[in-house]
Amino acid sequence: MSGTTYDVVVIGAGPVGENVADRAVRGGLSTAIVERALVGGECSYWACMPTKALLRSAAALRAARQAPGAREAVTGDLDVPAVLARRDSFASHWKDEGQVSRLDSVGVELHRGHGRISSERVVEVTAEDGTVTTLTARHAVVVATGTAALLPDVPGLREIGPWTSREAAAAGAAPGRLAIIGGGVVASEMATAFSALGSSVTMLARDGVLPAAEPFAGERVAESLREAGVSVLPGAEAGSVTRDAGGTVHITLTSGERIEADEVLVAIGRTPNTRDIGLDAVGLTAGSWLRVDGTLRVLGEDGEPLAGDWLYAAGDVNRRSLLTHQGKYQARAAGDAIVARAAGDRVEQGRWGRHAATADERAVPQVVFTDPEVASVGLTAAAAEAAGLRVRVVDQDLGGVAGAALHADGYRGQARMVVDEDRGVIVGFTLVGPDVAELIHAATIAVVGEVPLDRLWHAVPAFPTLSEVWLRLLEGYGL
Repeated sequence: MSGTTYDVVVIGAGPVGENVADRAVRGGLSTAIVERALVGGECSYWACMPTKALLRSAAALRAARQAPGAREAVTGDLDVPAVLARRDSFASHWKDEGQVSRLDSVGVELHRGHGRISSERVVEVTAEDGTVTTLTARHAVVVATGTAALLPDVPGLREIGPWTSREAAAAGAAPGRLAIIGGGVVASEMATAFSALGSSVTMLARDGVLPAAEPFAGERVAESLREAGVSVLPGAEAGSVTRDAGGTVHITLTSGERIEADEVLVAIGRTPNTRDIGLDAVGLTAGSWLRVDGTLRVLGEDGEPLAGDWLYAAGDVNRRSLLTHQGKYQARAAGDAIVARAAGDRVEQGRWGRHAATADERAVPQVVFTDPEVASVGLTAAAAEAAGLRVRVVDQDLGGVAGAALHADGYRGQARMVVDEDRGVIVGFTLVGPDVAELIHAATIAVVGEVPLDRLWHAVPAFPTLSEVWLRLLEGYGL
């Protein structure tokens, strides 16, 4: 057993771990990162990048078909092998040399193997050959191990070898029949992707489609999926699953209805990758989500940071916001906080302070890359009311904006802003429609900056663009 000491040790080399390590090195701290699989993590190989590559080609084809002149030039359907090849390129063909090279270039030392906390500030790394290396952190250990797909306890489900988001993102072909258990973001995006690739898709959406979004968003996406041939079954729940000798999967619903498929994708949620990282060695529960304070320090059972102020958790593993961009935001805050504490500098941990991940509370932007796209930030109307805010909701038909008609024939969309009436600021914003993803950052700035509506009225949108929806919403509010 060999040992090395660093200022910071990061467990997990996905986007979150990479960003923590990068900030620590920028701050002058020696940093090691531990990874048992591919450097770059879930986002690079099985989530954000490859899934959006799967979706993009079909979206481009739909856009062309909605514009006269371009429509007439479209003479065929998707080239599925070409779509999958493009997906492979965005997943770097599941090789991480480029990501490893980047770590080297910024001065982060990579240790391949399974990292496990053995005691305060100490991480043991077990390599594939069984060699154990002990890494000791002078200042901080950061857990950035992310999450894995959650499989429900449905009789027979595990035995049939279901797909999770990983298998769906890396599929070598589109199955003839795909059943999806779930109705959330992953389920909706993969239903969109595989129906476009030629699969006959059935969604068992027990809680509906996009249940966490504004209701109109889920309704629009469900309607579009049905128009694309997807069988959307709200309220449906798998009761048991079997696979016969010929490979066909038989799903019996709790209602008694039976469904057949070639593959089953389970997309009902995530579970933290903390079962075997040594949490029990420092008084925490193995397999649990890690509670953190605003600067991402892990909290003990008493609700206080662990003694010694040394353990941090960033990204999905703390359950604050299971989105890559929010995890990277947390990573920047945590890395800078570690550097500040190591130097004895003041830590700005108040609301919107440099070292506090404040946006996780009420300013999280998200895009669902379905057809139509759903882009949102902040609170839904229901969530704002549940938080005790006195709100006013303003809706606007996005298709009625001049820029929408130019964007595509028959453009259909909707926008909603949720206003905190007591402060006169936007606390939530949702857009549904083709290509609305690029509009959401303006709303994010308005929410984070708490820009008063009477000041926002002076931000004049360019004509004719989809952004004119801002003018229409503010006029709808009465300005």
